[in-house]
Amino acid sequence: MTADSSPLRLGDDITLPLGTSWDLGEGAVFSLTNPANGSSFGSLKTASVTQVNSAIEAANSASQKSDWAQLPPHERATCLYRASELMTERRDKLAMLQTLENGKTLKESQGQVTSAAGITRYFAAVCETLTEEISPSRGNYLSATMHEPYGVVTAITPWNSPLTMAAQKIAPALAAGNAVILKPSELTSVVSIELARCFIDAGLPDGLLSVVPGGADVGEAVVSHDDVGMISFTGGTETGRRIASAVAPRFLPTILELGGKSPNIVFADADLELAAKGVTSAIFGSGGQSCVAGSRLLVEAAIYDEFMERVKAETAKIKAGDPLAEDSNIGPMASFAQRERVEKYVDIAKEEGARITAGGSRPEGAAYDKGAYFLPTIVEGLQPTSRLVQEEIFGAVLVAMPFEGADHVTALANGTDFGLAAGIWSQDVTKAWNMGRQMQVGTVWINTYKQLSIAAPFGGYKDSGLGREKGLQGLRAYQQAKSLYLGGFQG
Repeated sequence: MTADSSPLRLGDDITLPLGTSWDLGEGAVFSLTNPANGSSFGSLKTASVTQVNSAIEAANSASQKSDWAQLPPHERATCLYRASELMTERRDKLAMLQTLENGKTLKESQGQVTSAAGITRYFAAVCETLTEEISPSRGNYLSATMHEPYGVVTAITPWNSPLTMAAQKIAPALAAGNAVILKPSELTSVVSIELARCFIDAGLPDGLLSVVPGGADVGEAVVSHDDVGMISFTGGTETGRRIASAVAPRFLPTILELGGKSPNIVFADADLELAAKGVTSAIFGSGGQSCVAGSRLLVEAAIYDEFMERVKAETAKIKAGDPLAEDSNIGPMASFAQRERVEKYVDIAKEEGARITAGGSRPEGAAYDKGAYFLPTIVEGLQPTSRLVQEEIFGAVLVAMPFEGADHVTALANGTDFGLAAGIWSQDVTKAWNMGRQMQVGTVWINTYKQLSIAAPFGGYKDSGLGREKGLQGLRAYQQAKSLYLGGFQG
């Protein structure tokens, strides 16, 4: 099956889970465009601000009146387990929708459905093992720490990996006892609605999960409403900064998982074959549209030329093509606008005197003419202050630079405003470990890259964000702690 065969045509009657019912949106109409061929496969009536406000009010009412927050955590887990099962049962539809909306290969989308189901199952299991705390007594009293939900959580998700990003917010927020308002990217609204349907069909009480797709007006509404008790956002740093400014006067708890410009450091003593494969996968997987993409390659000068030849050879093996084809390694960019952004950065690189040593253009041929395709690109010869070295491109563009020694590479690696992730390649584990401790980032991979566990906290330093998702901490982030003291004891 190919993308041009239009495997799924959606009508214009897609309803939204809003409060206690499924309704047509009353906002702007958004055309659903397949980035693989530019064709429209339907349209979506987005939510109006009035509908958003009603959904938030319904969520607030449900969080107060339903017994969801008061249920023993293991009983909330039952619903989450069933939601995980429904995701697995509906894998083919969910994967196809994501691929149609953002161009990921179908293989990757299928894997992300499995991941979303696993995320949901993990937080169900966390519910099964949650404990409260008895503090050491400093007097004639009993002291306990309890954890309570915030009430209504706004979850705002990006277009690059909507299945995993939404599950990563919805599952722990619900597990913690909250109601959730999901505001997905307009580009990936339909798959987000279908993911939410899995939670709702699993028996979630009415009103606890709504999906409100839309533009800036909807985004402002879900952030500014007085009934919202917490915000969890994944997306660009500038948008995150605006959200932080908007909620600061209300002291609203906020998780911000933002951008990255992650370095991949290759020492001369690395397994060069393994490193070359890891480096190319780190940046070119998903077309570079990943917050943790290893977009800066820092190679020890003694092996720079040799290693770059290996990287270029690995890059040449990557096949961009129809995302429904088995032999495609990457599909198109998620949108034509995103391709234009990447192309502008390549133009900037040329203006700054860079050498484009791989890619740098759209692939040629009739199979690519109608889609938002762009070749994996390698840029060399730039200075550390270059815009391409400093700014997040969010595309398949690798900027490579040599370094001399540990102090030099540490300065280069930490020399941006971002701090999300880093990769280190060396067979000297002690050196790699020590280097990892020097990285100002939330995640460090040594002799691997982009291995992510739902059980391990994830987030960034500096402009890459605030707070952590995943793991037990990822559930507790959606709760507030309360200390209780019980006195009146004799003796």
